[in-house]
Amino acid sequence: MSDSEQPEQSNDETGDRRVYDPDNEHHFPDEKVNAVLEWVEADEEIQTYLRAQNVNAVDRKRYNDHGAKHIEIVRNRALCLYDLLKAGNVEFNGAKQQGLEEADEAVIVALAATLHDVGHVVHRDEHAYYSIPLAADLLDKILPDFYDVADSVRVKGEVLHAILCHHTAETPLTTEAGVIRVADALDMERGRSRIPYEQGGRGINTLSSQAIDRVSLHEGEGTPVMVEIAMTNAAGVYQVDNLLKAKLNGSGLEDLIRIVAVNTNKKREQLVERIEL
Repeated sequence: MSDSEQPEQSNDETGDRRVYDPDNEHHFPDEKVNAVLEWVEADEEIQTYLRAQNVNAVDRKRYNDHGAKHIEIVRNRALCLYDLLKAGNVEFNGAKQQGLEEADEAVIVALAATLHDVGHVVHRDEHAYYSIPLAADLLDKILPDFYDVADSVRVKGEVLHAILCHHTAETPLTTEAGVIRVADALDMERGRSRIPYEQGGRGINTLSSQAIDRVSLHEGEGTPVMVEIAMTNAAGVYQVDNLLKAKLNGSGLEDLIRIVAVNTNKKREQLVERIEL
């Protein structure tokens, strides 16, 4: 799939959504994560992986987008979640327990979000396990430019843990890993399924994604994070109640994130008007 054929998504980073913007004031130091992301964006091998990993998912399996645009959205939402949780005084234990700095928490989140789906170049099925050796090799390229040997090993281990645990069969042991797990499921708007839908794909993942109009993240009342989802028909329930709920359960963030999905289609009586997790 060429760059021009990457799925065009409607989930732009505008409106009332809390987005990660290095020019805004954050609740964490962001100089290091910005430097790491600049390195990643300039690396040809990594950027090629992000495009190539979509071939098995979209072209061959007619599944939803798992390429560069998906990675961009997941990484942005992971950093949004991180920022909101930090504002709510939530402790991140991954970097801390390794003796790393607070600034390394965002680096772990950003790198895990970037590389979590790289295993798709091998196969869609069980891709989380294929992602581990591939991501390990890429991290060996990235980390020496920012860390000494000991800290590179520690950051690498935390990133790989978060990558592995975005798969629901594995349990996150760190807050950083929980953020990646939930952020992965928050890329659910209809733009993600545009190409398989136009190619005739009518599986539940495609149809349910087509029903999701918008996802917004902001500070909650009673919880650090509120996720609001606007859906246009009841098919969106699958994205919310099956996929997102499955990722939230066991993430360690269940009591920190409130999720409300509302059916915004007022033209006729709806089977489902509101879901709250």
